[in-house]
Amino acid sequence: MDILSLGMMRVGVCSPELRVADVEFNTAQIIDAIRRADADEVGLLVFPELCITGYSCADLFYQPTLLQAAERALERIADELFSSNVAVVVGLPVALDGRIFNCAAFISGGKICGLVPKTFIPNTNEFYEKRWFSSATACSDREIHFAGRTVEISAKLLFQAENFPECVVGIEICEDLWSVIPPSSRHAIAGATILVNPSASDELLGKSDYRRALVSSQSARCLAAYLYAGAGAGESTTDVVFGGHSMIAENGQLLAETQRFEFSTQIATADIDLARLAAERRRNSSFKDKVQSENFRIIPFNFRQATLALRRAIPQSPFVPQNPSERTERCREIFALQSTALAKRLRHIGVTSVVLGVSGGLDSTLALLACVKTFDKLGLDRSGIVAVSMSGFGTTRRTKSNAEVLATELGTTLRLIPIDASVRQHFRDIGHDETVHDLVYENAQARERTQILMDVAHQTNAIVVGTGDLSELALGWCTYNGDHISMYGINSGIPKTLVRYLWNLRRVRRRKQWRQFYDILDTPVSPELLPPSEDGTIAQKTEDTIGPYILHDFFLYYAIRCTFPPRKIYAFACAAFEGEFTQAAIKSWLAVFYKRFFTQQFKRSCLPDGVKIGSVALSPRADWRMPSDAQAGLWLREVEEL
Repeated sequence: MDILSLGMMRVGVCSPELRVADVEFNTAQIIDAIRRADADEVGLLVFPELCITGYSCADLFYQPTLLQAAERALERIADELFSSNVAVVVGLPVALDGRIFNCAAFISGGKICGLVPKTFIPNTNEFYEKRWFSSATACSDREIHFAGRTVEISAKLLFQAENFPECVVGIEICEDLWSVIPPSSRHAIAGATILVNPSASDELLGKSDYRRALVSSQSARCLAAYLYAGAGAGESTTDVVFGGHSMIAENGQLLAETQRFEFSTQIATADIDLARLAAERRRNSSFKDKVQSENFRIIPFNFRQATLALRRAIPQSPFVPQNPSERTERCREIFALQSTALAKRLRHIGVTSVVLGVSGGLDSTLALLACVKTFDKLGLDRSGIVAVSMSGFGTTRRTKSNAEVLATELGTTLRLIPIDASVRQHFRDIGHDETVHDLVYENAQARERTQILMDVAHQTNAIVVGTGDLSELALGWCTYNGDHISMYGINSGIPKTLVRYLWNLRRVRRRKQWRQFYDILDTPVSPELLPPSEDGTIAQKTEDTIGPYILHDFFLYYAIRCTFPPRKIYAFACAAFEGEFTQAAIKSWLAVFYKRFFTQQFKRSCLPDGVKIGSVALSPRADWRMPSDAQAGLWLREVEEL
């Protein structure tokens, strides 16, 4: 499946090798970079500010010889692009009306579609551009004859691909991004999804981090892709050094950047997702309520990108940061969110005790740790945490032991309440054969456990803390009015793939705790409602029934957070899990995901209160509103056609 059909395109930023005022050399380097990008099937390539002449020409910009050479060079570059599939943004000085303007030219298919002059002209510290250049505010919007063509010049131009309407390019130049209200903000409001910046930002200690943050944050603020091309080390070093720092960001995420301080041409490319950006804007109230205060002129161009395979790196666990330090910080913040939320609820109610079921599994252990952190935050005795172990027909010695040892080691109050006898009495009451291991057999145990927790909570003047996680809620993998219900769902915003990493923050000083933690991590995910195997090990494994959670969390993120259609989720999953899951398996589990997600909405429609943790939440009171009787046919048919 090619990226164009997924609403994506390949773009690039280039810091070319450069000689100051050597227009012929610079033009040759630019054309060579265009040819390289064309071979790499890049659809849009951005070069630095004034790259045809060099940014640091200083008073040479007054020389007609240099200005005329730049104009001839632009004509040569445009001629080169007649047979190229790359659209290009390139910087040069333009003499007009007795002034010189620092411009970016947009070229496609041999046509110079427009010239965009720089708006904010820096004139402080090492910058003194006003000595040579005038602001776009001094340039009247009109057509001029330039570089052998009739060209429109204006700061209010947007360039839209005729055959890819989501591709709308807005141009600002260097200092424009540093201004209080960057022109790119207005471009985005007017519809630009790709913001480009030909720049010549010099290097100072720490400036690259600030520049990186500026580009990323502007792409996030504008819900756009941002292509920043910085002037390279070939610029004059009379007073400053230029590093050739070029970047591509998308909605706050840095996708690619060049190596700094290289004299040779540097190109960075990335596949940007314009369909996702359009979807983000449709759901964003700021874009819905936008006030159009300026009239931008849309210049069409022909987008000619070939069929491309997806090159973008797709993480298998989108909920889990790949960077270890970022992951640790994310986990620390999750514990802070959980403990603060539960602490607020306890302070409001005026109780000093909580009750939760502990099974020796991932989720109940995480909930127990969050309760411990909450009680420590409030200065409450941990004995107020009543951890109830309720062994049943499927409980193994392994999980029972882990739950009991951990609850004791953490200083909580442990209660052991077997449910076998009470469930058997219930079977007799309703006339159910205990040897029939159906939903009645399973759900009766889940509901009995919930009844016990609720009644123990009344005994101890406590609230019941729910342990179910976000992944289970998405799939409806919980018993209605059983583990589905609590008085506060502390894990309801955390996906299963992230649960394991949260334990890394727990400082375990005692060897016994360490042993229990890691044994729980190694325990298969199971509700333990069916009898164990003959050797006493867990027989009922959740992922054997509903599929791998790593896949379902992947589907959940892209279906809900990114609003991807099934075919795009499938393409991303095939790229992310190549070699681990077959395409047939991914397709099969994707169908399971949609069936369960749609049919189990009724469980989410009446969820107990629970803290929102990340950008994906399924609470009916906050992020997710969906009719319980919605049909999944459209989505399932698309899966079938894959």
